[in-house]
Amino acid sequence: MPIILAIETSSELASCALLNSAAGADAPVLTRESSGVRTHSQSVLPMVQELLREAGVRLADCDAIAFGAGPGSFTGVRTACGVAQGLAFGAQKPVLALVTLEAMAEACRARTGATEVLAVLDARMGEVYWAQYRWNGEWQAVRAPALCLPAAVAPEPVPGLAACGNGFAAYPDAFATQAFAAGAHADILPHARELAVLGVAALAAGRAVPADEAQPLYLRNKVAYTSAERQAINAAKADAR
Repeated sequence: MPIILAIETSSELASCALLNSAAGADAPVLTRESSGVRTHSQSVLPMVQELLREAGVRLADCDAIAFGAGPGSFTGVRTACGVAQGLAFGAQKPVLALVTLEAMAEACRARTGATEVLAVLDARMGEVYWAQYRWNGEWQAVRAPALCLPAAVAPEPVPGLAACGNGFAAYPDAFATQAFAAGAHADILPHARELAVLGVAALAAGRAVPADEAQPLYLRNKVAYTSAERQAINAAKADAR
């Protein structure tokens, strides 16, 4: 009955979640969220502290720390990874690096019941991140996460395919003639709530890794932490001691 702390900052929405399976099957996933990418590095740790206080648990009580590994904002996924690593190092806990697009698929399934899902996330610079998933008791990637122009998104045509993600809102003209985009749930973004839910199965499947082995999923390249990222990582390590 694991306790999973999750952190997600890959888009304009930062979120944290705490799933306490030990509290019972009906126990809610506690969440906090904050908008505005410029404040992600400052908002994550206070949200984590609020969740732990509300749940009445310590960081040491958590069984794993999950984070949205990407794809997504380069700074965002590095911030989530760095904070998760810092907390995990201090508490001596394993880390779960989970795919943001799969979390979006889980959110779409929870909302609509869909078992065939196309997730499309705005990647800026005229491009999108996307992947296609099928639910069969667990999520299976039909099309692996990729970066491309909106017009190049090409899901496998399957009955009942549900589409989600802000990529549809960011590039409406590119998707206007695509049948798979009809009725897309464009408000769905990666959220720590779904990462916490997915983290239970990921932990049971042995996908947790030591903190120093956790890595973001990059579909673009960049080198160097920003000063804000370094501050967030150092703060997380100090807070976990």
